[in-house]
Amino acid sequence: MAFPEPKPKKPELPKRLVQNLECKQGAVRAVRFNVDGNYCLTCGSDKSLKLWNPHKGTLLKTYSGHGYEVLDAAGSFDNSQLCSCGADKTVVLWDVASGQVIRKFRGHAGEGELRAVQRGGHRQGSIDSSVRCWDCRSRRPDPIQILDEAKDGVSSLKVSDYEILSGSVDGRVRRYDLRAGELYSDYVGSPVTSVCFSKDGQCTLAASLDSTLRLLDKDTGELLGEYTGHKNTAYKLDCCLSEKDTHVTSCSEDGKVYFWDLVEGSLMLSLPVGRGVVQSLSFHPSKPGLLTATEGRVQFWREESHVVEEQPPGC
Repeated sequence: MAFPEPKPKKPELPKRLVQNLECKQGAVRAVRFNVDGNYCLTCGSDKSLKLWNPHKGTLLKTYSGHGYEVLDAAGSFDNSQLCSCGADKTVVLWDVASGQVIRKFRGHAGEGELRAVQRGGHRQGSIDSSVRCWDCRSRRPDPIQILDEAKDGVSSLKVSDYEILSGSVDGRVRRYDLRAGELYSDYVGSPVTSVCFSKDGQCTLAASLDSTLRLLDKDTGELLGEYTGHKNTAYKLDCCLSEKDTHVTSCSEDGKVYFWDLVEGSLMLSLPVGRGVVQSLSFHPSKPGLLTATEGRVQFWREESHVVEEQPPGC
């Protein structure tokens, strides 16, 4: 006799605080998991970039080389390099192990808002209304491609294997299909502050300054869902999807992080994080874990059933 398959567990939300990192970087502008979720990066207003093990709460390395505050960062797919952009209008490529600067890229007329690293190249969006692509293997200082269709500043940028997704203050979400050489543009009606792909690659999520998140079909641009309840009217705040695409997550100006059910659109949780604006967040790529940044600290949240590993005495 065949026994019935057990019902899958209901996805858990990360609402248990397991680590509190006092970053000592001034204001933390962004926090990002690396590709496998074992480490994270924090970007500070004191011009520094720091590498952490958030699971143990330990600082591993500090990278210094920007002339002004660091706005965003990402790690390479093989974890050997880091890339960061700053208000000094430069993009810096770092060697993870040595902490040395490999390359500095210049060319934007304004601050870089967000960039991404991908297999030998990187992309950066800027308030000069352009997305610029450099080949990290080449010694040429000029970008190999400039995407300047935006009519206002580019506030957010994400990449997939063959696509570039950008959000702009002109109220549009643009997706560049590099294989087909085509541009797809969707108008959401309010300045876009953050964009991301869903894990299955079929949808895009966009946050805007009308305190609304919108889920769009990537191919058709059809509006699949709207998520409201948080506050986002003045700041560039992050949004993302959970590790299994079951929930939509967003920062908020009221000191909380909000979670909605992706399909139903109902608000599932408002997580109190701090008194100030929660400016940045990053969801673990494979587990229900969340990093949040507010003021000068980063907090690591896990699901209620998570068992914290005890450190050996003396560690």
